[in-house]
Amino acid sequence: MAEVRVSYTPTEETTLLRNTAREFLSNRLPMATVREMMMTPDGFDRAVWEEMAELGWVGLAIPEEHGGAGYGTTELSVIFEEMGRMVTPGPFFATVGLAVPVILGLADEAQKSGLLPGIAAGEIIATVAAFEGSRDWGLENVETTATRDGDGWVLEGVKPHVLDGHLADLILVVARTDQGLAVFPVGAGADGLTVEQVDVLDPTRRQATVTLEGVRAAAPLGSGPAGDALPRALGVASALLACEQAGGAQRCLEMSTEYAKTRHQFGRPIGSFQAVKHRCAQMLVKVEHARSVAYHAVRVTEDPAEFAIAAPLAASVASESYVWAAGENIQIHGGIGFTWEHDAHLYLKRAKSSSLLLGDPRYHRRTLGDALGL
Repeated sequence: MAEVRVSYTPTEETTLLRNTAREFLSNRLPMATVREMMMTPDGFDRAVWEEMAELGWVGLAIPEEHGGAGYGTTELSVIFEEMGRMVTPGPFFATVGLAVPVILGLADEAQKSGLLPGIAAGEIIATVAAFEGSRDWGLENVETTATRDGDGWVLEGVKPHVLDGHLADLILVVARTDQGLAVFPVGAGADGLTVEQVDVLDPTRRQATVTLEGVRAAAPLGSGPAGDALPRALGVASALLACEQAGGAQRCLEMSTEYAKTRHQFGRPIGSFQAVKHRCAQMLVKVEHARSVAYHAVRVTEDPAEFAIAAPLAASVASESYVWAAGENIQIHGGIGFTWEHDAHLYLKRAKSSSLLLGDPRYHRRTLGDALGL
């Protein structure tokens, strides 16, 4: 395996990006606004989405020749970490964290030129319809079919739990052909396409069931089977999601320590009690663990052998760390932490939801074992 050198020192650019992102999200998407948005039918504000596009966030990791800023996953991870701190609603992860890596990893240059400029400009919201059924997240379980019909293809199948499918202008559908899995771009409103929003645990991150009944599609991304490119693209999405989870876990730690300093019992701050100190210390360890593996994963995306290990490791560790931190946050807050009015439950719901989006920790550990030859 080639030697991989990884720097964890923030650059001037990433520091500026983080400060800008934190200021923007604090001003435009404070928790009061998040609560308002999660009660709306679509669960997001298009005006905020357009502002994110104007800031260059949507196209941050899209090459300059396709309308983006030309940065990589390292810079993009900063945005996701800050969004995780604020349980940011909307289709940013579905579009930027999931669909863009799939397009960059699979599409040919003509397809990139046709799809990426619209995404970078904020004109196209995209998502990926990959996994199916309730058995697990393995792509070998995909049953949606794509059959040749003249110069095009016909898609048949059902994709449950498609992230922000109700908002998507473009759905990248993973389907099985006679040569293997392929990814087909399908526009919203296509004949035979039905998208129905479903009830989910996390009201800040919506999902939909996508049904394809004789949907006609043009050539798949790359004009052929997805091969190893699709799992790798989903690995990039998992690494970016891990950064978001680390950001959410960090905010749970901040909320807990702030409360432990100000809540008094028996004439003392509860943070002075050893049991509470231990909980906060353990939370810090979990948060740093999640952040470390997430940072490593996004920095080795260009090394296939190293990334095959780093991505599932980050996904499993960050998922479990976030769920644990969100649960401890509620425990430290006591009775008030269980109420609807307190924000703690929003982080727990986001943590639980995120841990299942692209595979649960058990699935990612199995993927890690396969990569290690265990």
